Amino acid sequence: MERYQEIERSIIKKYRKDIWSPFVRAIMNYQLIQENDKVMVCISGGKDSFLLAKCIQELSRHGKVPFKAYYVVMNPGYKEEHLKQIIENAHLLNVPIEIFESDIFSSISNVDIKSACYLCARMRRGCLYNKAKELGCNKIALGHHLDDVIETTLLSMFYGAEVKTMLPKLHSDHFEGLELIRPLYLVKEDAILTWVKNNQLTFINCACRFTEKVAEDEDITSKRQEIKKLIQTLRKTNARVDDNIFKALDNINLDCVLGFKKNKEYHSFLDDYEIEKTTKE
Repeated sequence: MERYQEIERSIIKKYRKDIWSPFVRAIMNYQLIQENDKVMVCISGGKDSFLLAKCIQELSRHGKVPFKAYYVVMNPGYKEEHLKQIIENAHLLNVPIEIFESDIFSSISNVDIKSACYLCARMRRGCLYNKAKELGCNKIALGHHLDDVIETTLLSMFYGAEVKTMLPKLHSDHFEGLELIRPLYLVKEDAILTWVKNNQLTFINCACRFTEKVAEDEDITSKRQEIKKLIQTLRKTNARVDDNIFKALDNINLDCVLGFKKNKEYHSFLDDYEIEKTTKE
């Protein structure tokens, strides 16, 4: 058995409960992939996107719903050693990648570090949507996992004063007919890390030039890392804290909130307060 086959087998056998089953459950529960879809799988070079590629491969080969997948790597200006590692991992894992070039890193080289991540993310998204259109795809798959969802939720609450989360899928606002999906939505990061370690795999962590600059500046801290550490601390006294935060997002009691937004329109609990009183009387 080839090495890549052993790695594939581990996903559906050894890690069936922690990786494969949550992956399939997300696909089904949120209707992420449907018949005759053309899905562009975005590979950044990290553990999450390569695991996503392998799961999508397995689903396309043995799933009940026929669809086509394209495995794409955007090179925004990676260092040569980082790009080489991505290519080597793709070969090792038997993922048929297509690399396309962009000049994002060069374009934002003079941007303030605090703004670089936001601008880079927007530019990356635009490049990926354009590539998906070129390939004739109707869906773009990203490797966000359950921990990303939970961390994003708490970041919005703590620093954005808003309760919102990362959805399993959403329509593009600017590219008609394109939909972004997150098939690893229910997979926990710990399971991915264990899969990587036990298969003795090595992926790039972050090949962004600006992240390296930030790491050198002790005065600049990562809010996401701060949230990640907070959750780790909470787990010591509540092992189900991750699941509870996630479940809360699917169990919002609108009878007990001060207000909410729908289609950008704000609704207050006061809107129906007197009406409800009259009804009860």
